[in-house]
Amino acid sequence: MNLSEIKKVAREKMKGYCRVCKVCDGVACAGEVPGMGGAGTGASFRANVEALARVKLNMRTLHGAKDPDISTELFGKKLSMPIIAAPITGSEYNMGGAISEEEFIKMVISGSRAAGTIGMCGDGGNPLFYDSGLKAIGEEDGHGIAIMKPRENEVLMKMAQRAKDVGAVAVGMDVDGAGLVTMALMGQPVGPKPLEELKDIISKVDLPFIVKGIMTPDEAEIAYEAGASAVVVSNHGGRILDFTPGVAEVLPEIAKKFKGKMTILADGGVRSGVDVLKYLALGADAVLVGRPVIIGAFGGGMEGVKLVLETMAKELYQAMILTGCKDLSSIDSRVIFNPGN
Repeated sequence: MNLSEIKKVAREKMKGYCRVCKVCDGVACAGEVPGMGGAGTGASFRANVEALARVKLNMRTLHGAKDPDISTELFGKKLSMPIIAAPITGSEYNMGGAISEEEFIKMVISGSRAAGTIGMCGDGGNPLFYDSGLKAIGEEDGHGIAIMKPRENEVLMKMAQRAKDVGAVAVGMDVDGAGLVTMALMGQPVGPKPLEELKDIISKVDLPFIVKGIMTPDEAEIAYEAGASAVVVSNHGGRILDFTPGVAEVLPEIAKKFKGKMTILADGGVRSGVDVLKYLALGADAVLVGRPVIIGAFGGGMEGVKLVLETMAKELYQAMILTGCKDLSSIDSRVIFNPGN
């Protein structure tokens, strides 16, 4: 099994839903939501990819970083890499249904663990989505993170307790799912969360709590004040609001204010280990990966997910050698080329 074969199989299995383009930039699938595209014109999806592409790296080879350590720790779990499988649902209506929801999330959670890292499960309009994710996490002895949509707090409490019961490492909330089209289509009540509601749910959940979908420093401040253990700087892959900036554009300011105070995660447009390095250099502690993991699952099952993640890890390792970074704590703004300096 290799990445070329995985992409070929995935292209056939997702025909009509994802073209598995040579360059996954959101151009061909713009507006295809439900589906695999970005909302509206697809500008937010493209912004993620384009913003990352604009980040250039300083190559350095006169140093002693010959064997970089790419391992990290997240919520008490030792991980082989700072790369996490993002919470993804909707195998049937977004990806074509060649793989069932239950099969898909099992591939993601098990494949992530096999690669030495961790995967997230998601939530959606069909209760099967969250149920399948928790089942997969339970079968992997709790090695997973459960992410919920911004539902009513009473519902969230029950969902979080179920995640704790299967041993999940952490839970979180996709706050940017407040306006998700697919949730509205399925009659699921979701909405924005004011500070007091967010503080209430975080205080009652006895697990590290992640707030996913932060794009401004003021909302990072709200998450921090509410007691979040981590935030994910994310525009939901560009799938909910047209014309947002790319994550790479807003991450540095958020990280500057909150790095060290809470864990900073980022996602959007990650296609390689070099992209991972860029987000880490811009201030993230770890990075979430979505579309490449989907391709891995549809093209090669659990082993496909494992191969995609391990390939990114190898690319990150090589990129760290070529930028003079001996471990993740060595990755900082010096890695980024700034023509003004």
